[in-house]
Amino acid sequence: MKIIHTENSSQAIGPYSQAISIDGWVYTSGVVGMRPDNSIAGDDIESQTHQVFSNLKAILEASGCTLQDVVKATVYLADMDEFGKMNEIYSSYMEGHEPARSCVEVQRLPRDLRVEIDVVARPSS
Repeated sequence: MKIIHTENSSQAIGPYSQAISIDGWVYTSGVVGMRPDNSIAGDDIESQTHQVFSNLKAILEASGCTLQDVVKATVYLADMDEFGKMNEIYSSYMEGHEPARSCVEVQRLPRDLRVEIDVVARPSS
């Protein structure tokens, strides 16, 4: 088991790793819309979703993967009414790649953020 860490993503705000790699698979923790200095990217779903993907890309890069290597994503939304806005941004980052995905509305996210996403990936090489 290998712990994945990068300074180019938001930092863990608890006793967990940004991601773990084991047997060729990469499992990220939930990634939120906070910048690498742990400031919130913005109050709206759009800015937070863009930051989530910036963070995910950095974590995946540190593990030897890209978004194209994602096989499963789980999206947590504070408000399902924001699904359309999140989904449009999600699609733009996935560039036609369509991994399996779940999306659920949750009662509350850390620091009252709007969106959190975790992924499972495996490098294609």
